[in-house]
Amino acid sequence: MEERAPVEWRMRRYAAQFVRQITARHRLPLDYSENSLRVVDFIVDGLRKGTPDRGSVQPVLFELGAYAGEVLVRRAGAEWVEFDADQRELFGQPVGVRMPDGRVWNPLGKVVKRFEAGERESVRMLYLQLHGRASRPLACEQRSA
Repeated sequence: MEERAPVEWRMRRYAAQFVRQITARHRLPLDYSENSLRVVDFIVDGLRKGTPDRGSVQPVLFELGAYAGEVLVRRAGAEWVEFDADQRELFGQPVGVRMPDGRVWNPLGKVVKRFEAGERESVRMLYLQLHGRASRPLACEQRSA
């Protein structure tokens, strides 16, 4: 994949590739809806049980994070952004999303956290928190732009 392409195009392509691959093998409702983020949590939980080594599933985790970010772009008005050097160091990822209010979020990292910590780190809950529909305090996923 071309690294010079705009970040929005690259991440949208990662998400679409993931959806094509996973729906070709399984009947999972990956329609870029809020509810489809439950499927992301479910898939990560399955990876976690079957493969405790993060390195061996890192490409899939990245695609799941791209999908989760694309849900935020399509449903919550976010936009893909390339992280600067400080943000890359903080988040451990090259890209994230910026919400309309200017906050920057790390959906790629959230998927990794779900893999590492399990149910207490929910990708779907992140979406709900961004919209004020969940009362659980936000994890350290944001940094003002």
